[in-house]
Amino acid sequence: MSEDIRVKMYTISTCGFCKAAKAFLNEQGIPFEFVDIDLLDQDEKRRVLQEARAIAGRDRIAFPTIVIGDTVIIGFKEYEIRKALGL
Repeated sequence: MSEDIRVKMYTISTCGFCKAAKAFLNEQGIPFEFVDIDLLDQDEKRRVLQEARAIAGRDRIAFPTIVIGDTVIIGFKEYEIRKALGL
């Protein structure tokens, strides 16, 4: 994986697929940022959801939404994540 590729995830704290995605990235030693949207206050939640919708190009957001560089992956799709990371 290129050092300059940034990984960010939009997640829900209780989502099993979100937890699996976090665990996978940790197991692979991939640094990532995430935001558990359900744990934000209402104003911040609104702002972050709007940001996530814009990135995903959808009116409705699904979780996890994973951004790897310029690639957006909706859901925990290990093959697509590996491909985007060059693993």
